[in-house]
Order: sequence, then structure tokens, then C-alpha cells
Amino acid sequence: MKIIKAIGVAAGIMMLSVGAMAQQVSNTTESNPSARPIPESDILFKKTVWRKIDLREKQNTPMFSENREITKIIINAVKSGELTAYKSDSVNTPLTREEFIANMTPKEAAGGLSEEEIAAGFGEEQEEEELDAWGAALGDDAVAETAAPVSTEYFPKQLYLLELKENVVFDKKRSRMYHDIQTISIKVPATLNALGFEQTVGSFRMNDLVRIFRSNPEMAVWYNAQNDAQHKNLADAFDLWLFSSYITKISNPNDRGLADIYGGGRKGLLAAQDALEALIEYEYSLWSY
Repeated sequence: MKIIKAIGVAAGIMMLSVGAMAQQVSNTTESNPSARPIPESDILFKKTVWRKIDLREKQNTPMFSENREITKIIINAVKSGELTAYKSDSVNTPLTREEFIANMTPKEAAGGLSEEEIAAGFGEEQEEEELDAWGAALGDDAVAETAAPVSTEYFPKQLYLLELKENVVFDKKRSRMYHDIQTISIKVPATLNALGFEQTVGSFRMNDLVRIFRSNPEMAVWYNAQNDAQHKNLADAFDLWLFSSYITKISNPNDRGLADIYGGGRKGLLAAQDALEALIEYEYSLWSY
């Protein structure tokens, strides 16, 4: 009888521990934006790395094929309410649909009249008078065409710059290094921004992006230029690392990018290459005894 009770108590303790572990894994999965989260207990080494992906590069054009641009898929998903955009890659502050569209609007197009201009009379009344004058000269139809609203958003093809945030993790259980992608952000290139610097349109959790890519297999295509029978889903393309990128920042106490530390241009590219080689060397050195 005592043996049966002991077995029952042991089974109960085991069930409680398994339940607690399952709850812990569930909470970790919910808070982790990764599509393939690695348990913290399995991580021997971790570095957070930021990379830039220029979709104009030859190796990245499969993600940027005509009418199947990755930026177009993401933007349409946000507008339809299927995907949540965040203010930054910390993915703590969601953006509303209106805020996301405002980020996609060129600043010079989004600007209105200043208070001084409104006080001087450059307002709606003046616009109505001008339209009436044009209407008398050209006719109502011409005025309607002139006054029709024009979309001022960036086209998906113009947003060719992505920023990828990943955790470079050495999994001691599997004894290998993983590139655990956390978020992907769409950037307005500095050449398009009137303010002269790159601006974030929105950041997205990787697990949300994988869900969108999997649910839209006809659109979310990594285009295989060599074999039309071997196109891949964009989720698989990120898993297989079928893209080109360069490192712009590695986690550091001052949160500074490589360009801030070593300088921009050629020096920054050389620093990015050195950082990549250092990570590879670290993985190799783990097997040296």
C-alpha cells in the first residue's frame, strides 16, 4: 500500500513538473519573436547582430521579383490587418494602420501649410476660389481630374532596404551555431528620405512573417531563375539563408553601429567583414582543446 502511495506521489510530482516546464516553454515562445525559438537552457553563447539586406543585389533579386516583392507582401498584409507592424525592432510598441501608412509617405508630401501661411490666408477658401476660376476656364470635368487625390505612398519597389535582427546562438545540445532571426524591418533608404537618413517604416516579428509567407504560397515566392520547378517559399529562403547581407551592428555596451565605431564607407564594410569572420572563428575555436 505504501509503495502504491509513493508511486502516486512521484507521478503527481512528475506531472506538476512537466506542466510547469510546458508553461515555461509556452511563455518563452509567446514572448520570443523567433520562428524557431531555442530554449535559454540550451544556449551556451549568444550575440545579437543587425544586418542590412539590399534587395537590388543580384543574390537578393529572387525575393524582389516583379509583382512578388517581399515588401509588397508585407505591406499588403499590414493594410489588410493580417500582420502587426511595430515601431522598432524591440517589437514592444505596435503601430496602427494609419501610423504605418504615414511612415510610408514621403515627408515633403505629408507636410501641410504652416501656421504663418494659414494666417496669411493660404487656406481652403483660397483653394476653392482658384478651383472656381479654373472651372470657368476649363470646365468642371477638367477641375475634377485636377483635384483628384493622388497616392503619395512609396511603391514597394522603392523600399529595397531591409534590416534583419538575429541572435547568433551556439546550441550546446545540438553542438552547432544557429542564426536565429528575430525581426525584419522595412527601411526608407536615405536617398528617398527628404531628411537625409534611413527611416523605419515598420518592424515585424519573424514568427508573424513566417505565418504570412506560409499562408500566401502563390505570392510569397523566392524566385529560382535557374529552374521554374524549384521556386521556394520566402520562409524557406530565410531558413536556408538564400540571401546576401552585411553586418551593421553587433550588441555592445554603447549600442553603437560599426560605422559609428570604425567609420563609414570602405572602413565600415571592412569592419563588417572582420565581424563576420570573428563569429565564424569563435565557432571553430569551440572545438579546440
